[in-house]
Amino acid sequence: MNKKFCVAVISMVLTGLLLGGCAESPASVSSAPDTLTVFNYGEYMDPDVIEMFTKETGIKIKYEEAVTPEEMYTKYKAGAIQYDLLCTSDYMLKRLIEEGELQEVDFSSFEYKDNIGDKYWEFSKAFDPDNKYTLPYFWGTIGILYDTTKVKEPVHSWDVLFNGEYAGDIIMQNSVRDAFMITEKYLGYSLNTTDKEEIQNTYDTLLKQKPDVEAYLVDEARDEVVAGNAAMAVVYSGEAYLGHEFNENLAYVIPDEGSNVWLDSWGITKNCANKEAASKFLDFLCRDDVALKNFEYIYYLTPNETVKGQLDEELQNDKTLFPDDKETENCEVCTLTDPETNTLLNDLWKELKAN
Repeated sequence: MNKKFCVAVISMVLTGLLLGGCAESPASVSSAPDTLTVFNYGEYMDPDVIEMFTKETGIKIKYEEAVTPEEMYTKYKAGAIQYDLLCTSDYMLKRLIEEGELQEVDFSSFEYKDNIGDKYWEFSKAFDPDNKYTLPYFWGTIGILYDTTKVKEPVHSWDVLFNGEYAGDIIMQNSVRDAFMITEKYLGYSLNTTDKEEIQNTYDTLLKQKPDVEAYLVDEARDEVVAGNAAMAVVYSGEAYLGHEFNENLAYVIPDEGSNVWLDSWGITKNCANKEAASKFLDFLCRDDVALKNFEYIYYLTPNETVKGQLDEELQNDKTLFPDDKETENCEVCTLTDPETNTLLNDLWKELKAN
């Protein structure tokens, strides 16, 4: 996650950064025929999965990691390393598809494709309209994590962040897209709106709310609620699940107005040296035992519908991990907005933080 970002990751120094300054051409660091170079977010795959794949197929994996979609895009476009496969977030995938950087995937050759639920292929259509280029990997939502000992009633609306009742006890996401997104949904707009009046109204609402906000944070947002330093925080669903593990008094809700459904997916790059091997790897990730291992390593929402049946009853009934369709019916997938809208959002965000 934006992934976004949208997801909780650990910052790492990429091996690729060392290669970026070398004199070798991209071809000199491309994958060998029996090797795939895979680009993913940090801490986003069980290392045992890579070993399993190599043991079963003989195909070796060179594994590269990035922290954000923007970092991944920049490194990929630099061309110092020829990546065969990459996993990134919805809006960045849209950009790569539009730039012709991804190949179509022959899903007819997959044995385990049908393990991915139909609704996740529908989510994908927001950035991959014909489901030709991407394979869903993990997904999630943005909502409110709140302390039930401090909040008087169950939360159902984004209004709890804006009505002044919990002034000084609110943590907002320190992210322009996330902050505007939840406020747009609160006001009844699309989170992908490009309407200047709607965006201005959103900014005005955020500016009015600002005195009530204790802090704008990212990874620390969950920790502040866990520690009892705030009554509520805007967080990603994976963070909410982990927060509840530390403090049983915490609850997570996707407000009735709707929210963001983010989706991280895989694509095969246009310069992939071995498309058949790349397809085998993607199909392997869809296998039930492999998907379970990755889920238990990360505990983010999985689009693989075989996983839920392999879990104990308590996990199967956890609505943070497995929200029902009603909870997500008003949610939207973030898409890449036009440059003019991006500039406007960034300028307004700077004004908000400066005021």
